[in-house]
Amino acid sequence: MTGRTRRVEGTKIVHHRAVTAVLAAAALLLTAGCSADDGGPPDGAGSAASPSRTTGQSSPSGRATGETPPAKGSAEVVRTVATGLDSPWGLAPLPDGDLLVSSRDEGTITRVDTGTGRKTELGEVPGVSPAGEGGLLGLALSPDYASDHMVYAYFTSASDNRVVRMLYDEDKPSGEQLGAPDTIFKGIPKGVIHNGGRIAFGPDRMLYVGTGESGDTGLSQDRESLGGKILRLTPEGEPAPGNPFADSPVHSYGHRNVQGLAWDSGQRLFASEFGQETWDELNAIKPGDNYGWPEAEGRSDDSGFHDPVAQWSTDEASPSGIAYAEGSIWMAGLRGQRLWRIPLEGTRAAAAPQAFLEGEYGRLRTVVPAGGDRLWLVTSNTDGRGAPKDGDDRILEVRVR
Repeated sequence: MTGRTRRVEGTKIVHHRAVTAVLAAAALLLTAGCSADDGGPPDGAGSAASPSRTTGQSSPSGRATGETPPAKGSAEVVRTVATGLDSPWGLAPLPDGDLLVSSRDEGTITRVDTGTGRKTELGEVPGVSPAGEGGLLGLALSPDYASDHMVYAYFTSASDNRVVRMLYDEDKPSGEQLGAPDTIFKGIPKGVIHNGGRIAFGPDRMLYVGTGESGDTGLSQDRESLGGKILRLTPEGEPAPGNPFADSPVHSYGHRNVQGLAWDSGQRLFASEFGQETWDELNAIKPGDNYGWPEAEGRSDDSGFHDPVAQWSTDEASPSGIAYAEGSIWMAGLRGQRLWRIPLEGTRAAAAPQAFLEGEYGRLRTVVPAGGDRLWLVTSNTDGRGAPKDGDDRILEVRVR
């Protein structure tokens, strides 16, 4: 989108409940990062001998904290975990090593056995209204999942984008295992494009939410709007204690369309972000900082804007999910159809980004740590913009260095 359009309704921040003093005393302050979107209008089973079942919980990289990774690395697909997925978007590893994956267009959540590739549908999420880039998007497990069995989801409804949580009951029949969604946060602006959608619980046990400006660029610089932001919430959906702006869920602003969230071994947040026509970005997120959109795309001479860690032309990236492993951020590319490695030294790139798997698996949507030197990588060829091949879409296991 170019220029400024009329502000959409329903984007002012509304707070539902007060934050308790106990939460305020317990909260931790972290740094964080930001992300991007796909650009352009929308178009209308396990393999390998001896499959590995890595732990599903995000675990620290094998590299020592603070150790700078080598300038050059590697990424090798060791096996195909699952095939035949429809418009997969969010991915949440379960404690036993299996995976939950959302279907953007079908509005369903499916469990994938990472040893056999067997898929079991948990159920359809009520209220999802898929269109364009909207639908059932990011997934995350409660930080207390072992005891509460709650699954969080970000989705586009008929009126907005929102975050809900649902009880996952494995003892119920397939298709009926999801409880009724409890909406914990709503009012995020929706559009045919730029719906954001990535959610993740941070090391501070707070919920981080990446949003888009829904095509209305003016929302990104408006701190009273939920569009074009990274939000930081309690698990109940309140503005998290210690947020940079009083009584506000906004953690950072000036984003176009945040698509990936990940923390390094130093608990620093990074985010990926779609540019418009010139530069896609990987950002290191600092609470309260302004990341420039729409006044700046990529690096800027304006000291009031936080410059990206790295930037790419839009045909090389159109980034989506990101993950941290082996001292580097790994970033999935949609239009770029490649997996990018960005080695880190603190919040700087330690060397030039390096591309892997270019064109081999088509569009790449989501990447999640699988423990140690492994990643789960999700393709995105059935989303209306790709060229699906037999077996698409799929989940891959990737060994990285």
